[in-house]
Amino acid sequence: MLDTTKAIVLSKIKYKDYDLIVTCFTKQFGIKSYLIKGVLKSKKGKFKAAHFQPLSLLSIEAEHKTNRTLHYLKDIEVKHLYTSLHSNVVKSSIVMFIAEVLTKVLIEEEQNEALYNFIETALIWFDETENYTNFHLTFLIELTKYLGFYPKIDDNDKPYFNLESGNFEITKNGNFSIFGKQLIILKELLGTKFDENIKLDISLNEKREIITMILLYFKLHLENFKTPKSLTVLNQVYQ
Repeated sequence: MLDTTKAIVLSKIKYKDYDLIVTCFTKQFGIKSYLIKGVLKSKKGKFKAAHFQPLSLLSIEAEHKTNRTLHYLKDIEVKHLYTSLHSNVVKSSIVMFIAEVLTKVLIEEEQNEALYNFIETALIWFDETENYTNFHLTFLIELTKYLGFYPKIDDNDKPYFNLESGNFEITKNGNFSIFGKQLIILKELLGTKFDENIKLDISLNEKREIITMILLYFKLHLENFKTPKSLTVLNQVYQ
């Protein structure tokens, strides 16, 4: 039986000489991996390597079998043709970073339409806007809503935020409390819409500190989460 679903490309790896293994976050089935045979050899086939760039938005027709870890695509359609995400150097670095984060945190083979819709909407906005300097910060904070550890904002007037508990606190508690400018920036990011993040006044050094802080927050709440290797490239772009 063939299934049709939207899909976001998270990663691709070369397999043998001419094949690719492509991992996608699908709208209907969660994480699925597909073996694309001969895509690196033939220029006449329906599948092109360019279709599987990180975070590409596709509609796929595929055969999914419960006893397989690798599935087979029958057809694909590009649902949104990006105009800037893979050509703008800064945007493409952010795309690589976000794709790596999503690859690490999205592991379930189950439907999550709300999360899918959030990622899709965010990527289309990111592609179409010129005001994107803080996009990845806002994206990661908003992503925690769907992963189950969004900061508890009821007491956000308190002077400390505990990264380990996810709570605002009246006093410093433990080794993971933030305060001062980091706390101010975190409060500004909370609830910020993508079209508002250009207003955030964050210096280059502060941006690097904040992304490090957010990734630490992920590590404290997600087992086996590791700092993305693409962070090094992202930091080099922001020089």
